[in-house]
Amino acid sequence: MTQPKAKIAITIDPDVLDRVRSEVEAGPLRSVSAYIEHAVTNQLTAEDDFDSMLAEMLEATGGPMTDEEMAAAWRILNGSGP
Repeated sequence: MTQPKAKIAITIDPDVLDRVRSEVEAGPLRSVSAYIEHAVTNQLTAEDDFDSMLAEMLEATGGPMTDEEMAAAWRILNGSGP
């Protein structure tokens, strides 16, 4: 037996909603809700895949970053240098 769907309310930019509605009209998904569920499912899958890939890469290169390496990475990402 499948679990019933949960109903939520979201706020979305009207231009984005117009595009979603156009995609629903043109594509195989039957509703805005189905389109958004599909998009969220794809995003979650991509994040899981990325997490797995990152774990594999870290394992292959010596394990997780040290606190010092993490701090240096954040400094670089935030534009404040190494």
